[in-house]
Amino acid sequence: MNHSVKKIDLVTCVSIIVSSMIGVGVYTSLGYQVLGLSSVFAILALWFLGGVMALCGALTYGELAIRYPRSGGEYNFLSEIYHPAIGFISGWISSTVGFAGPTAAAALVFANYFNKIMGFGMSNPVTATLLIVFITLLNILSFNLGSSIQKVITIVNILLICIIIIFGIFQAPSQDFSFTIGKDDLIQITTDSFGISLVYVSFAFSGWNAITYIINDVSNPKVNVPRSLIIASALVMVLYMGLNFVFLYTTPIGMLKSELCDGCTGYIAGTQIFGELGGKIIAGIICIALFASINSYTLAGPRVIKTIGEDFKSIKKLARINDHGSPVLATMIQAGLAILICWVSKFQSIIEYLGLTLSILTTLTVFGVFVSRYKQRHTQLEYKTLGYPVVPIIFIMIELFMIYKIIQMKPIESLWMVATVASGLLIYYFLENKTESNGKNRDVEILDRD
Repeated sequence: MNHSVKKIDLVTCVSIIVSSMIGVGVYTSLGYQVLGLSSVFAILALWFLGGVMALCGALTYGELAIRYPRSGGEYNFLSEIYHPAIGFISGWISSTVGFAGPTAAAALVFANYFNKIMGFGMSNPVTATLLIVFITLLNILSFNLGSSIQKVITIVNILLICIIIIFGIFQAPSQDFSFTIGKDDLIQITTDSFGISLVYVSFAFSGWNAITYIINDVSNPKVNVPRSLIIASALVMVLYMGLNFVFLYTTPIGMLKSELCDGCTGYIAGTQIFGELGGKIIAGIICIALFASINSYTLAGPRVIKTIGEDFKSIKKLARINDHGSPVLATMIQAGLAILICWVSKFQSIIEYLGLTLSILTTLTVFGVFVSRYKQRHTQLEYKTLGYPVVPIIFIMIELFMIYKIIQMKPIESLWMVATVASGLLIYYFLENKTESNGKNRDVEILDRD
C-alpha cells in the first residue's frame, strides 16, 4: 500500500535552507579566523561579505530554478546551461563530498559538543557514525516525517541564536574586546589570512542553495523556491552577524584559540554568558541544531544522486524511491561516504577542500545566468534576478578572490580538487560509452518503486 508523499510548502523550504546553513560552520569557524585576524571589524567584515555572497547567489539561483525546474541543484543547472559532462562532474562532487563532507563535519562537531555536555563519551567517530545511521533511517522510513521535524528544529535553532544574542549584548564585554575602524583594521582585510578565513565563512553560509536539490518535492516551485532562497539567506546573514559579534564581545580571543582543536566556539561563548551549566545547556541546543543540519543534508543530497540515476540507464537503481518518497539506495550511499569521511579525515581538511570545489561549481552556475539569458532571451519568467547584472557579478568576484587565495595557499587541497574533477569526467564518459544515456528525458520523476 502506497503512502501519500506530501509536497513541501514555503515554510518548510525556508527551514530546510536555514538548517542547511546554520550548523557546524558558525559554531566552529571563528576559532580558525582568530588565528590570523585580531580585528573585530575585520572578522565582522568577513561575515558580512559571506552574507552578501550568499544573498547574491540566492537571488541568482532563484531565476535558474525557474528556467530549469528539476531537482539536482548544480547538476541540473550546469547540464542544461553548458554540457551534461560539466553537470555530471558537479553531481559527482556533490554526491561524493558535497553533502557527505558537511554531514561528516557536522557529526564530528556534534560528538564534541555531546562530550562537553556529558563529561564523557565514546570516541568522536563512533558517536558521529551512530548519529548518521539514525538520521539516515529516519529519512528512509518517511520523507514527510523528516521534513516535518525540520521545521520544528529550525524554530528551536533560530530561538537559540536570538537568546544568545540578546543575553550576550547585556553582558560586560571581555577585557580584550575593542571595535575600531582604523588603518590596522583595514589592512587586515587585504591579508592572506582574510582570504583563507573567507573559506570558513563561505562554508558556514553553504547550504543557501539547498532547496534547488529537491525542486521536484516543492509545491508551487516557481514561487516557493525563489522566495525561500532569498528569505532564508537574508535571515541567516542577520543572525550570523549578531551571533559572531556576541562571541567576540563576550569571549577573549585567547580562549577561542585555545579551544580550536575541539571546535566548540559556541560552548565557550555560552559559558562566558550563562556560566558552566548554561554553557552545557547551550551545547545541548547546538547539538539539536547540528542534528537539523545533518537531517537537511540527508534530505537534499540523495536527490542529486537520484537525479543522476534518472539520466543514466546503467545506474537507474539510484533513482528508485520507496513508498515513503525516499531514494533509499542514494541515501544509503551518502551515509556510507559520510561515515567513511568521519574516520579518515580531519575537520579542517574537509572544510578547505570543500571550500575550493564548491566555490568553483557555484561560480560556474551563477555565471550561467548570463549564458541562459542569451540562450533564452525571448523567454518570459515569473521571476528574474533582482539587481541583474550587478548581483551575479558581485557573487562571482567574491568567489574568484576566495578561489585564488585557496589555490595560492593550499596547493594540496587544490590538487585533490583537480583529481576529483578528473575522476568525475572519466566516470561520465565511461557511463556514456557503456550504455545509452536517457539524459534528454527530463520529465522522469519516479522510475521504479521498491
